[in-house]
Amino acid sequence: MRPARALARTDIPGEGIEGSLVVLVDDVLFSGRTIRAALDALGDIGRPRAVQLAVLVDRGHRELPIRADYVGKNLPTSLRETVKVQLA
Repeated sequence: MRPARALARTDIPGEGIEGSLVVLVDDVLFSGRTIRAALDALGDIGRPRAVQLAVLVDRGHRELPIRADYVGKNLPTSLRETVKVQLA
């Protein structure tokens, strides 16, 4: 099992997210667990009008029924392979 990554700070607008369109952005979509956790956290903050998901890489292998609205690259991998994303 991999160690958990430290969470980065998230800034929420002063007016909140009620009725807003929220776009969650992730580097690599794999099992869907990270996005599920983000959706749960959003529920604690407010009720957006809609939530969309943008990912740089979609590996497949979903454990949860989550689909990205915007995908930079579909990259089928084996379960043992890893994907590293570097932004320059």
